[in-house]
This record gives sequence, structure tokens and C-alpha cells, in this order.
Amino acid sequence: MHSPTEADVCAEELRAALAAHGITLPSLGVDLPSFASRCPVRPLIALGNCNLLTAQALTAALRKGAA
Repeated sequence: MHSPTEADVCAEELRAALAAHGITLPSLGVDLPSFASRCPVRPLIALGNCNLLTAQALTAALRKGAA
């Protein structure tokens, strides 16, 4: 079972990795309802909404990383 602390650390590491590419997802964070279930197995990281420019920057960073 994963802990809330582990999920928070994961979200912060993702935030930092995205920031290294100039990408900010303002609503990135731990999905709290995933901890509210009776049998929480894996917490979810909510990426949230982003504008078109952010989506394009994320796509470019992923493509660059895959090359």
C-alpha cells in the first residue's frame, strides 16, 4: 500500500521535472478522493487542466525525451 507522503513526494518530483522543462501544471497534486475509498491501493496523481501552450510544451518535452 502506498502512503499519502509517498504520493506527495511523487507529485512534487513530477512538478520539479516539468519545471525543468519550463512546464507548470497549476492543479497538479494528489487526488484526495483516491485515499477515501474503502480499499485504497494506489493513490492517483491529478494532472489537472492546462492551456494549449502548456499542452504543446509538454508534448515537445516528451518527444525530445523519447528521441
